[in-house]
Amino acid sequence: MLVLVAFLLALLIKALLVQAFWIPSESMERTLLVNDRVLVNKVVYHFRDVHRGEVVVFNGKGTGFDHAESIVPKPTNVVGRFVRDAQNLLGLGAPSETDFIKRVIGVGGDTVACCDAQGRVTVNGHPLDESYVFENDYQRFGPVKVPKGYLWVMGDHRGASSDARQNGPIPQSKVVGRAFVRVWPLSRFGFLGVPGTFSDVPAASAAPRASGAQPQLRHSGLVAEPGDAGVSADSAALLALLALTPPAWRARRRGPAVACARRGVRGVARRRGCR
Repeated sequence: MLVLVAFLLALLIKALLVQAFWIPSESMERTLLVNDRVLVNKVVYHFRDVHRGEVVVFNGKGTGFDHAESIVPKPTNVVGRFVRDAQNLLGLGAPSETDFIKRVIGVGGDTVACCDAQGRVTVNGHPLDESYVFENDYQRFGPVKVPKGYLWVMGDHRGASSDARQNGPIPQSKVVGRAFVRVWPLSRFGFLGVPGTFSDVPAASAAPRASGAQPQLRHSGLVAEPGDAGVSADSAALLALLALTPPAWRARRRGPAVACARRGVRGVARRRGCR
């Protein structure tokens, strides 16, 4: 009976609240490393728009990312397809062939470009000091105005990420949810906040800053400060996940993070050229 309850609960949580994703590629290093597990809040964007600086999971089907090939081979027989379908139903097992994880750099109406005199990406004329970027390739693009309802997304490991620079912006409607916490390995547990450099990006309608202006950081790194509304909503989702988990099952598994790691969660597909 307990197994049945846990099964139904897993379906409910995956469908409505929070889904676990496995990271098999290096396109988001060093924020997310290969074999990290993250939880994705699937409800937050039903109540607000996507914000700059957030890490999101999105479905690339029907977008410029559609041409990329997954490293996960498709099932070759009926049994394999049945197992894959069951894994996808529960959010377990092999990565999806269509899911990607990237950081939102610009939202609809923003003008994005690279690079300024110091090699930085700019959003509405504001240069981003991206301390989270790993192995920057300083690839030039733009200026590009992001259409309304679309997002400009890029990987933190710029030299190993195929993103909006090659594939164009994605519709916000394709976003599955916000990756808000890294749950495995336990030594890397932490919330994925918005880097402080995005706090000073002016609205798309505002006049761009002078090129020599220096941004003033309100906070730095990837750990959100108290009062971060986005992280508060994500924390609520995590608490809801814990509250809905049967106490006996939760105790036996020693928490949802370990359970995700042991069972192998469905994750974000690595693509050719999106390493």
